[in-house]
Amino acid sequence: MLHTMLVVLYFAVLLALSAYGLHRLHLVVLCLRHRRAIERAKQMPHVAEEDLPRVTIQLPLFNESTVAARLLEATARMDYPADKLEIQVLDDSTDETQALVRAHVDRLRERGVDAVYLHRTNRVGYKAGALDEGLKVAKGDLVAIFDADFIPQPSFVRSIVGHFADPKIGMVQTRWGHLNREHSVLTKVQALMLDGHHLVENRARYGAGLLFNFSGTGGMWRKNAIHEAGGWQHDTLTEDLDLSYRAQLAGWKFVYREDVVSPSELPEDVSALRAQQYRWAKGTVQTARKLLKRVLSSNISLAQRIEALFHLTPHFAYPLMVTLSVLLLPALVLLPATDTLTMLIVDLPLCVATTGSLAAFYMFAEAAQGRSRANVLTRLPMLIALGTGLAPHLSKAVFEGLRHMAGEFVRTPKHGVNKGRYRARADLPLLETGLCLLSFGSTVASIQTGHYFATPFAALFTIGYGYVAMLVAHEQSTRRREAAPMLLAASSERPSEPTAAAEQPVGKLAA
Repeated sequence: MLHTMLVVLYFAVLLALSAYGLHRLHLVVLCLRHRRAIERAKQMPHVAEEDLPRVTIQLPLFNESTVAARLLEATARMDYPADKLEIQVLDDSTDETQALVRAHVDRLRERGVDAVYLHRTNRVGYKAGALDEGLKVAKGDLVAIFDADFIPQPSFVRSIVGHFADPKIGMVQTRWGHLNREHSVLTKVQALMLDGHHLVENRARYGAGLLFNFSGTGGMWRKNAIHEAGGWQHDTLTEDLDLSYRAQLAGWKFVYREDVVSPSELPEDVSALRAQQYRWAKGTVQTARKLLKRVLSSNISLAQRIEALFHLTPHFAYPLMVTLSVLLLPALVLLPATDTLTMLIVDLPLCVATTGSLAAFYMFAEAAQGRSRANVLTRLPMLIALGTGLAPHLSKAVFEGLRHMAGEFVRTPKHGVNKGRYRARADLPLLETGLCLLSFGSTVASIQTGHYFATPFAALFTIGYGYVAMLVAHEQSTRRREAAPMLLAASSERPSEPTAAAEQPVGKLAA
């Protein structure tokens, strides 16, 4: 009985993961099938100079002193009539960013730039709350949004503003570029992952007339579309995904422009990457909880509903991957090794559905931007390993999203001009370490039992869990060593005798 349950559970997990893999392959096919529709997006209607609409560019910030000045300068260089462009700095900062940004806005105003500085004394709603507050006083009929680590290009507004001549267009999303793509293996893999999202997922969904989302930055909204969709809401951590679905269900159309690129900065350490991915995973699950039932019962096509199901649930692959890692060792020990014919009939198709579709997905993304497909083959093992190593942490995010709505919006630390100023915290990677040891046992068992198809996967699991565990442990130990002298110096500066105030109870001080 136990043997049967193990077999059923093992293959159920493997088939579920294969379904997500085949979905990636389906997106590649959609890109090829609808390439003409995708190309037509670049043929934007011309708008006469005197008819250009007023545009507000919103820059939401929270403790971004290392990149804020760069962002403001780039935005101020926008090639658009000065009397029709407003720059709105939405600053929730609690550190030196306040003074830095306020002074920079004053200098921009002296240069004739219509720049506005708005500072909130609380972070209610986090980014969504800041955008909502800014929208109430925004002058523009159209609203573009850039996160702090982006560098808007001077041609950005003119490159996409013509799409809004169509009154049905509610949002235009552009592609993200990567300033530090070649910094390390970690950034190279991240760039590949994001290229897959922008150059396959977004293109396929747009070209096929399916629902896709504003990516939170590097895009422009029609203000009326935001209002009619119910405005910015902060009951999820992915307010961009939430608003996108509500707007499209309300009848608004979206456009994706792959040829307009907005450069940005990738996280350069794994702790920051984990924090970013955790927020995205938890928020996506929250959005699925909030909207999936409404989407599936709405008056949209069956194809749109099926794609929305995959779009809103991709992070469930992470707990499935962890489950597969745990089941792999007992499956290898208890299940007999199959003959060559059975492996070709059963194991090979499953490998193609997972790894093969992944390779096709990212090779298409690389080819779409003129890069060599061979890059994918060399980086694919590391991409799989990194995804595996992140799986335990992101599984926690999935379960957290299933239990709770909203939560703290933990922003991704940026390096900018002062590397090390902002850093992400991380727990000790105990679970990753345990799974690494378990997967190493699976690797050995696969060889000893003749399950040779499982060997490369077990090895990648081992490398992935071990790699992430090692990086997190190294980063956190390095930071503790760097912090120790500062803590020692701070303690030595304290007075040897306690002051009267220090001797008083906390309750008396509060009174």
